[in-house]
Amino acid sequence: MNFVAIDFETANHERHSAVSLALVVVRDDKIVDQFYSLIKPPTYFSKRNTQIHGIRKEDVAEAPDFATLWPTIAPLFTEDQLVVAHNANFDSSVLKGTLAYFGFSEPHYQLLDTVATSRYFFPAFPNHKLNTVADQLNLDLKNHHNALADAIACAQILIYQAKQSGPQALKPFVKNK
Repeated sequence: MNFVAIDFETANHERHSAVSLALVVVRDDKIVDQFYSLIKPPTYFSKRNTQIHGIRKEDVAEAPDFATLWPTIAPLFTEDQLVVAHNANFDSSVLKGTLAYFGFSEPHYQLLDTVATSRYFFPAFPNHKLNTVADQLNLDLKNHHNALADAIACAQILIYQAKQSGPQALKPFVKNK
């Protein structure tokens, strides 16, 4: 399979508050490239979000804003590109909200949620949180809530599912954005 796994961490509940972004490029079921960046958000940090991911305002003081990063990553979001996330509604809403905030048009791409595929393929798991699925599949999720670690785990989950069930079994889960 070929796809891009994405993960955002946010400063607060606002969908334009991305503080980190990771993209993991998969070609022929192998991770071939990775991108990670801290992001300086145009908003405040909530204590709860910082407790989850550990990123503080001081950590992103010198980081680029999303508008600076977008031209670099935009080519990965095309109509024929499959973008994958664990809880894809969240990550796609952060992308959409951040693009809107900075005045960029939302790209069209294909989206697949590994929470949904995990619920389908692994109904007996105790839950379908990223760390639980990774643990059940014996994947090494080194630093949960680090965007790069989470995107790698998401990619590995989909690679596992594709190898076990075949890529055709994943087609019903693909949505056009």
